[in-house]
Amino acid sequence: MTDINQILKKYYGYDSFRPGQFEIVTNIMRGRDICAVMPTGAGKSICYQIPALAMDGVTLVISPLISLMQDQVRILKSIGVPAAYLNSSLTPRQVDLAISRAAQGAYKIIYAAPERLESPKFIEFVRKTKISLIAVDEAHCISVWGHEFRPSYRRITKFVDKLAVRPVIAAFTATASETVKQDIVQQLNLKSPYCITASFDRPNLYFGAISIDDRDTKEFAADKKMEWMCNYLQKHKDESGIVYCLTKKQTEIVAENLSDLGYSSAAYHAGMNTEKRKQIQEDFTFGKIKIIAATTAFGMGIDKPDVRFVIHYDMPSGLEDYYQQAGRAGRDGEDAECILLYSYRDYCIIRDYFILRPHDNEQNDGMTAAERKDRINAKLENLNKMKSYALSQYCLRRNMLSYFGEKSPERCGKCSFCRKNSIDKQIVRITPKDFDEELYIKLKAKVKILSILNGVPVYTIAGDGMLKEMASLKPMNVTQMKKISGLGEEKIRRYGDEFLKIIIEHIKQKR
Repeated sequence: MTDINQILKKYYGYDSFRPGQFEIVTNIMRGRDICAVMPTGAGKSICYQIPALAMDGVTLVISPLISLMQDQVRILKSIGVPAAYLNSSLTPRQVDLAISRAAQGAYKIIYAAPERLESPKFIEFVRKTKISLIAVDEAHCISVWGHEFRPSYRRITKFVDKLAVRPVIAAFTATASETVKQDIVQQLNLKSPYCITASFDRPNLYFGAISIDDRDTKEFAADKKMEWMCNYLQKHKDESGIVYCLTKKQTEIVAENLSDLGYSSAAYHAGMNTEKRKQIQEDFTFGKIKIIAATTAFGMGIDKPDVRFVIHYDMPSGLEDYYQQAGRAGRDGEDAECILLYSYRDYCIIRDYFILRPHDNEQNDGMTAAERKDRINAKLENLNKMKSYALSQYCLRRNMLSYFGEKSPERCGKCSFCRKNSIDKQIVRITPKDFDEELYIKLKAKVKILSILNGVPVYTIAGDGMLKEMASLKPMNVTQMKKISGLGEEKIRRYGDEFLKIIIEHIKQKR
């Protein structure tokens, strides 16, 4: 078997796998199907990317969002992995060119939207190509019991049946109940899959819940929410964050208010045209916009690791939705905050308008009347659990982990309940021993320059954790640089000399 640890070090710069990753990778390499539930930030992508690099042929990743594909391909290219995506953001000519290059063996990993699986040209390509692995990302989309059911996912099995040889199929999702997991296995026709559910605990995340009493007037609640958020942002200037809102109109109001107060912010929702949404996401990814006020149309699959806070301006419809959205914070492993602002009005809007009110597309949702009734009841139950979390009288982390069937201590010490419902206390940023803050600032400034010169986001070059480790260990040559976690061969080749110049010059100045 190919040395997967060597691949991990070469491309990703890590000496060891995170919990669950090694087991998934080795089972895929042995030809076994996978059903993996791994929370946001647990490293799902490595679980199929390493087998893709180790196995012959091409790995096909089925993904529901354009933004996810673009982020993943950008990151893969930055570490020297040949990858491409096929989705509606490309012109027909660009799609034809990408398929032509793929047929010539130009890529090891290809990301595709589920709708692409019905394209005659794409089917012709995969029939002539050795597909070693199909990774189904956001696999909960295949289940009517999941929180984001997409009928197009139901076509995956028909696509697999058209292939000359059935590849290994690996399904990944960040959140899934036992019912959804069983449905994923059944709908994808997984063969004796290796099933794993990783821990949902994210120790670097602080969870807070603030109750806004708005039973009198909605204007009072809105004013109180904005007042709270302004006070919060004063303590988190220049940090990247997402503010989730329930409606398109609310995102625009919040973004406008924040802009008026001098914050670099923008609204994002499904009512915008594709080009505008794409530009806003690019600006956020590259740090030109610091705060996004968004509906749930933004976030699934976003791979920006340096999001320092996620604020739910309005309560979401369930804990699965909440956890997945909150999980966009702190994907780099650094401390981040997830704050929920609860109001009774939010609860009523979700219950009356989003769950109980009949929708125009019900006849085309692929469900029977009985299934639709069961789904409504399930949504109401999820909403009530979300409300219980918001008004929790015990540790929020314990509440959350209990929902996902995971045990935890009675108190985490890192949530608003454990800190006596006070979110004013700043999280203490733990820095490595011998940390040189002056050197860290110099390295960070250099990364920003490299980002502009190379036209790539800062995080694809080096995250805060990596820079802090450099500012502590102060590597003086390439051999020493290889000890920095997350610094693989390709990044050292591209940027190593630039970092070494700054470190060596800094040390000389200090002598």
